[in-house]
Amino acid sequence: MAKVLHNILYSYPSMSLINDFKRSELATRWPELEFAAREKLGKETLDKYLTQWRSNEAQLVELKLDYGQLFFGPGDPKAAPWGSIYTSEGQLLNEASTQRLISFYKTHKIELSLSGNEPVDHIGLILAVLQYLLSELAENPDDKIKTRVCIILLQQHLLPWADRCLELAERHAETDFYRGIAVLGRLFFDHLGQKLDIIPKIVKLYR
Repeated sequence: MAKVLHNILYSYPSMSLINDFKRSELATRWPELEFAAREKLGKETLDKYLTQWRSNEAQLVELKLDYGQLFFGPGDPKAAPWGSIYTSEGQLLNEASTQRLISFYKTHKIELSLSGNEPVDHIGLILAVLQYLLSELAENPDDKIKTRVCIILLQQHLLPWADRCLELAERHAETDFYRGIAVLGRLFFDHLGQKLDIIPKIVKLYR
């Protein structure tokens, strides 16, 4: 789930990506985390979109426009994907929370392959790191060091603001694709917090 959410939230959608999601029946195959109305709503909303997907350019343009207004711009994204936008009073990039995440990555020798000089606290990038850590823990559940790193990443650097980001995405999405993904993403983060017994760091959110 972390990998899928990374692919969806980190960059603009491509024809091949959505085709793969439709072919693999992503909505119906999404793991059941809880038997709740919200989860059913998220899956049904995503499935509704993928069912009507016809692999045409007009649909892709519509989806790209939705991604842009939510996560990229032009202008101020409705669901800005960078942590410091939420955690800094000035709602700016590369603020104190970003620097703390950079320091955290350096301490634990986590390296990112970035295409440019972009903020590392993008929700999609953090999901890529989370995917790596969860994959390692799936192979070795008793790895206490990686468990601790995963918990700190979630507790201090992602969970304090990620739900707000996806709440805004759910509210402002103009397509059922991003609306459904926002619902399922919020449930995924909540599930991780419960499974790992995490109480997110309390921070003031400015958006």
